Amino acid sequence: MPTAETGEVLLHYELSGNEQGEILVLANSLGSNLHMWDKVVRTLESRFRVLRFDTRGHGKSSVPPGPYRLDQLGCDVLFLLDSLEMNRVNFCGLSLGGMVAMWLGIHAPERVLRLVMANTGARIGTREIWEQRIATVQRSGMEELADTTLTRWFTTAYRETHREEMGWIRRMIASTHPVGYSACCGVLRDSDLRAEISAITVPCLVITGKHDPATPPDDGLALHKLLRNANYSELDASHLSAWEEAPQFGSQVVAFLERAEVGNG
Repeated sequence: MPTAETGEVLLHYELSGNEQGEILVLANSLGSNLHMWDKVVRTLESRFRVLRFDTRGHGKSSVPPGPYRLDQLGCDVLFLLDSLEMNRVNFCGLSLGGMVAMWLGIHAPERVLRLVMANTGARIGTREIWEQRIATVQRSGMEELADTTLTRWFTTAYRETHREEMGWIRRMIASTHPVGYSACCGVLRDSDLRAEISAITVPCLVITGKHDPATPPDDGLALHKLLRNANYSELDASHLSAWEEAPQFGSQVVAFLERAEVGNG
C-alpha cells in the first residue's frame, strides 16, 4: 500500500495512468475514499498520470485527532506532491475536495496548472448544518448517515436502477472513521473562501449537478462568477456527479485540461 507520512498524518495514495501525461490529482468528498473516482478514472488515465489519495481521516489514510483545518488538508496535498517529486499539477476536487482545490489556487498557485471544482462552493452549507451532522455522528456513528448520504449523492432514478452500486457506496460511507468524518465536517463548518476566491488566476472548470441538494447549481454559478478565468458545466446528476454521470464528467474534464492554456507560474 503506497503511503507518505509526515509524522502527523499518513496519507494513502494510488498512482496510475499515462506515465508520459501531465499529472492530475483527484481529491475525494466528505465521507468517501479514493475509490469514489473508480467509474471515471479509466477515462482520465488514458491521457493523464492520475494521483488519487485518501483525505486525512478517510479511507486508508490515518485519523489524527480533530479538529482539522482547510489549510491542513491543503498542506497534506503539498506534502504528498513533494514526496512524489511532483512540481505543478492539474487538480480536480469534488465537494470537500473542491474546497481543497480552491485553497491550493489561493495559497499555492505555483503548484497548480489548472483546477476542476466539482459539486462544491466557496462556502458549503451553514454552521448549523455541520454542527448537526457532527452531533449525529457522535451520537449514532456512521450507519445512520450512510442511508441519508445516498439520497444526497444520487438521484432517485439512479439509486433505484443501480442497487448493487448503492450497496457498495453505502459500505464505503459507513466505513469512514467517525472521528475523521466529524473533523472534516468541522473544516466545512469553518471554511468560507468567498472573499479570497478572486485571487485564483489559473484556468478553472466548475462542474455542478442539476439535482444536487448539497451544493446546488446556484453555488457553482456563484463560484464561477467570482473566479477570473473559469468555465462552467452542469450535469444531469446529484452530488456525486463523477460517479452518476461518469462518462460526461470524464469527457468534460479531459476536454478542459487539454484546451486550457496555462502561464509559466
